[in-house]
Amino acid sequence: MKNIYLAGAAAVALSIGAVAYASQPAFSPRSDTYKQLELFGNVLAIVQQDYVVPVDSKKLINAALEGMLASLDPHSNYLSDDDYTDLKEKTRGSYGGIGLEVTGEDGAVKVVTPMDDTPAQKAGIESGDYITAIDGTSILGLPLNDAISKMKGEPNTKLTVTIVRTGKDAPFDVALTREIIVVKSVKTRMEGDYGYLRIASFSETTANDTKTALADLMAKNPNMKGLVLDLRNNPGGLLEQSVGVADLFLDGGEIVSQRGRDPKDIIRYQAKKGDMLNGKPIVVLTNPGTASAAEIVSGALQDQKRATIVGLTTFGKGSVQSVIDLGDNRAVKLTTARYYTPSGRSIQKTGIEPDLEVAMSKEQAKYIATAAMQYTEAAYGNALDADEGKVRRSAHAVQEVPPEDFDTKTGDFELTRALDVLKYNGDVKLAAAHPRGAKLADSDLVDKPGAKIEAKMKAGTVSGSSSSSASSSSSAASADKK
Repeated sequence: MKNIYLAGAAAVALSIGAVAYASQPAFSPRSDTYKQLELFGNVLAIVQQDYVVPVDSKKLINAALEGMLASLDPHSNYLSDDDYTDLKEKTRGSYGGIGLEVTGEDGAVKVVTPMDDTPAQKAGIESGDYITAIDGTSILGLPLNDAISKMKGEPNTKLTVTIVRTGKDAPFDVALTREIIVVKSVKTRMEGDYGYLRIASFSETTANDTKTALADLMAKNPNMKGLVLDLRNNPGGLLEQSVGVADLFLDGGEIVSQRGRDPKDIIRYQAKKGDMLNGKPIVVLTNPGTASAAEIVSGALQDQKRATIVGLTTFGKGSVQSVIDLGDNRAVKLTTARYYTPSGRSIQKTGIEPDLEVAMSKEQAKYIATAAMQYTEAAYGNALDADEGKVRRSAHAVQEVPPEDFDTKTGDFELTRALDVLKYNGDVKLAAAHPRGAKLADSDLVDKPGAKIEAKMKAGTVSGSSSSSASSSSSAASADKK
């Protein structure tokens, strides 16, 4: 996301528009725009005058602006005072909340990813979960920003969110306590002879924080043989920060190119001389929660043959948003360009496929193999189109899953396999030839018909009386519809 500050742009545009409308000839292509604006004013006046209860004109206009931008694509938004403040907090500092990146989908709030070490992550909230109620009150149909405001609040205050999760038969409640959410985007540690670098998001200081943390790790471990760069569940952030991070590991060459509507509008970002690791092997961990700026880093290192990708295909957000300041702490977040990896590929809707595909668990592998619509950029109805002829890989059997004796609650199978690749000096083909897990057979990836109800019957949770209750409920429901 690129920040462009054009103070007062909205006021200038409106005043020019009013003058132009008055003098515009009837055949001008612009005249239809002003007729539509006149129509909007007429509808607003009717609502103000005749709606059954008094209305707030400011809220109506804000809703219209939000709707206009949201109709373009999932990532363009009008940012009101509160929204703009929220965006700046996320990229700059801290706030009181539960630590979720969320988006709106068909009137519901959908979790993009929980942030590291936050109440949401500790409580087990997952990417793709839907939040349908807060403190027992439904938020379905509530504007996304209002729902976010309800989740934020003073530290040590409590709230309960109701979650709907794919694969769960019923919604369930999660009790949380708000904390000060400090965006800690960078963490490091050693995994045996290899370094581990986790980047959770790309905020204003991520590139510098990464350089400092990696230099400290290498100073304390001068014999470090390679690095795992963990970008799983990283929702992205600032474009320039992703460029800065990729630059740390490259010794020149292109990192990413940004291309706008005009074919001549191309910006290329180049790496400077100097690879911090001096060629030591790198493995990047990704999953469907790896998005946007995180995909820029992954794509650059993969295309430049500087790193191997292990994990699952990324989210597939291949667009760049500019934040245009309108003054009075309001802004427009607008998609202004697509980005392309060094080889010239757009990953819009398709994502970056790993060199070694590994699932965290059998359950995750079953989801990849059977879910008709996984939570990715391609699932959005109004997402920008992919490059012609390109589609995201459909549901399939994952290359590797943890073996039966691997404890997925305490272990990280994707990290285990990443370290295996490093032990083969970055040779992913050798690692793939020596799998720790196995590719599940198709029969293992799909639940047998009636398997869930059969399991419930064995557990004694389904009986004749419950069947009667279900029939009664069905009849009651039918009667209510009459």
